[in-house]
Amino acid sequence: MPSSRLPLCILAPLLGVVGSACRTPAPDAQHPSRLVAAWMIGSFTSTEQHTAAPEDFFDIRLAMAPVWTDRADGPWLYVEQAVATAIDRPYRQRIYHLVDQDDGSVRSEVYTLPGDPLAWAGAQTTPERFDALPPDQLQPRTGCSIVLRRVDDRTWVGSTGGNGCPSERSGAAYATAEVTLTAQGMATLDRGFDAAGKQVWGSTKGPYRFQKVALAPR
Repeated sequence: MPSSRLPLCILAPLLGVVGSACRTPAPDAQHPSRLVAAWMIGSFTSTEQHTAAPEDFFDIRLAMAPVWTDRADGPWLYVEQAVATAIDRPYRQRIYHLVDQDDGSVRSEVYTLPGDPLAWAGAQTTPERFDALPPDQLQPRTGCSIVLRRVDDRTWVGSTGGNGCPSERSGAAYATAEVTLTAQGMATLDRGFDAAGKQVWGSTKGPYRFQKVALAPR
């Protein structure tokens, strides 16, 4: 069984510790997924954007934590997203697997959890819980992977491809996702479209902008 012991450089941001131990590592040309993971791990909030435009954007909390850290096939992350007023009932829970590509990009594969996902709510603060869940019990979201490419030393951008990510939410036929990632946060735009290509869910005012913050205790 993989060890639940995490390196200090990963634990520090999750515990709200700021210092040399948790500085973002230098880019690794052979394993860019490690840099992407370091930027994705932590807690994020859209509070500032919500305050500026409450009619257009909800106050959302987003948390990502490393799981199965002893595996050699690339970083695995537990991802949880919730409205600030219902933090204990996340509306999206996923596992991401970051895989290095030959061209230097990073593919973020998306998986759903078995059973009732709410049973895992809050697991970003206790990621060792996943030691009892083999990755082969996850359900892949075929067609929903995001390929991230480095724009410069400060930015990665990525998106799903075409209309291959299925969705049944609110009458949608497929979903798309776009992301811009930096060391300070990320911008995400998730949308659903019907078979005719009409948007039926998701933001119509642009991407959600999440700022990285220390992980607050639950």
